[in-house]
Amino acid sequence: MSSPALQNKTFALLLTLVTVAFGAILWQFHGAIFWGSALAILFTPLHRKLQRRMPGRRNLAALLTLVLCLLGVILPMALLGVSLVQEAGAVYERVSSGQLNFGLYLQQVIDALPSWLVDLLDRFHLTTVSEVQARLVAAAGQISQFVATRVLSIGQNTLQFFVGFGVMLYLLFFLLRDGAELLARVSHAIPLDRSHKRQLADKFTTVIRATIKGNLVVAACQGALGGFIFWVLGIQGPVLWGVLMAFLSLLPAIGAGLIWAPVAIYFLATGAVWQGLVLAAFGMGVIGLIDNLLRPILVGKDTRMPDYVVLISTLGGMALFGLTGFVIGPTIAALFIACWDLFAPTDGDGAGRA
Repeated sequence: MSSPALQNKTFALLLTLVTVAFGAILWQFHGAIFWGSALAILFTPLHRKLQRRMPGRRNLAALLTLVLCLLGVILPMALLGVSLVQEAGAVYERVSSGQLNFGLYLQQVIDALPSWLVDLLDRFHLTTVSEVQARLVAAAGQISQFVATRVLSIGQNTLQFFVGFGVMLYLLFFLLRDGAELLARVSHAIPLDRSHKRQLADKFTTVIRATIKGNLVVAACQGALGGFIFWVLGIQGPVLWGVLMAFLSLLPAIGAGLIWAPVAIYFLATGAVWQGLVLAAFGMGVIGLIDNLLRPILVGKDTRMPDYVVLISTLGGMALFGLTGFVIGPTIAALFIACWDLFAPTDGDGAGRA
C-alpha cells in the first residue's frame, strides 16, 4: 500500500500534467480568452447594475451587457479597422509607385537647414542623402510589406478570426453570468491567506480596468485629435495617421509625437511655416496635454505604478504578447509589485507579512 507522501507527489504530478495539457489546448485561443476575460472584468459593474434591476433573470442581464459591449466597444473598433485597412492599402500603393518619396522629403529638409547644422550632421553621416535615403526606402519597404502582409492575412484568416471572435463572445457571456461563482471557486483553490488573495484579486481587476479604460481613452483622444489636425492641414490618410498615433500613444510620453513631430519639422523646413507652427502647437499643447493630464488620472492613479515601470512593462509586454501586451505587461508588473509588497518584511521588524 502506497504511503500518503507518495500519493501526494503522484497527485501533484498528475495535477501539473493535466494543467499543462489543458493550457496547451487553450493556448490556441489565448487572445480570445484574454480579451473575453478582460471585457468581463471591465463590464462587470454594468452587469451588476442590470442584474439588480432584473433579479432572477441572469441570462437576460448577461445578454444585455454583451449587446452593450458589442455596440459600445467592438462595433466601433471594427468600423475603424475597416477604414484603417482601406487607407493602409492606399498608402502602400503610393509607396510602391514612388509617389511617396522619403528621400526627396529628406533632401528638402536638409536643404533648409543652416550650414553649421549640416556640417555637424555630416560628421555623423546623417546628411549623406544616398545612405539615409536607402535606409528610409528600406524601412518604408518593410513597413509597406508588413501592412500588405497584415491586410492579406486578414483575408486568409477570416475563418480563424471569426472562430476566435465567437469564442470571445461566448466566453464573455458566461463570465458575466457566472463570473462571481467561478472566481469564488478559483479563490478557494489557491493556497494563500484570504486577505492576500483578496488584495491580489483587487489589484488584478484594478490594473485591468485602469489599463484598458485609461490607455484606450488616451489613445482614442490622441488618435482622434491627431487625425483631425492632419485632416485640417490637408495631409493625406488622416485616419491611418490617427490610428498610428493612437497605437503609439500606448507608449507613455513619447507615443503620438513620433508621428506628428517629424511632419511638423518637414513643414517648417520646407517653408510651410504656418502649417508647421499649427501642428507643433497643437501637438504639444493639445495632443501632449491629453497624455499628461488623462494618463496619470486614469492609469497611474489606480495602478500606483511609476511611469517608467508602465513604459517598460508596456514595451516588454507588446514585444512578448503582441498588441494584447499593452494590458498584459502592466498587469504582470503590478502583480509582481503587489506580491513583493505582500511578502516583503515590514518596517521596523525583520518578519515578513506572509
